[in-house]
Amino acid sequence: MEIQASDVKKLRDLTGAGMMDVKKALAEAKGDADKALAILKEKGAAIAASKSERATSQGLIATYIHPGDKIGAMVEVNCETDFVARGDDFKKLVKQIATHVAGMQPLYVAPEDVPADVIAAEKELYKSQVSGKAKDVASKAIEGKLEGFYESVCLLRQPFVLDQDKKVEDLINDVVGVVKENIKVARFARFEVGDR
Repeated sequence: MEIQASDVKKLRDLTGAGMMDVKKALAEAKGDADKALAILKEKGAAIAASKSERATSQGLIATYIHPGDKIGAMVEVNCETDFVARGDDFKKLVKQIATHVAGMQPLYVAPEDVPADVIAAEKELYKSQVSGKAKDVASKAIEGKLEGFYESVCLLRQPFVLDQDKKVEDLINDVVGVVKENIKVARFARFEVGDR
């Protein structure tokens, strides 16, 4: 099957993936753009997982000030090399994350950053909500509620403010798949006038 250049361009524009990666995905998907997109996402997640332990000593700090100048955010995102940090894909990602922080008000970067006492308090609350249920049912319900809690307070688990079908960690993994480097959100701060 011959892959059309217009299909390659369309998928490249959508994902930011390299031309050869897009061509391979389209060939594997027998020309089906939706299947090729899924293949590229899967490969991006696999690349992200394989690079997750590599050191991230370069990066950028970006800010976002919401119109009206009452809400702002600052975020530090790290990558492995200065070359990637200066690239457009990385710069766009960091700016998107700053925008997300301003809009969605996360409290922590990832679930492992949530203090143990906060998790214990949440679990106690959930236990009281599921009292009287069978132990295995209650246990699954508590874990489900805890996952929902992480989605509401952890930056990486939150649905991305500009595309609710993607989590912030998916957005990062997509860029990792393109730049082939580990990317980590180091820290962030959110400011709102009158909020102390």
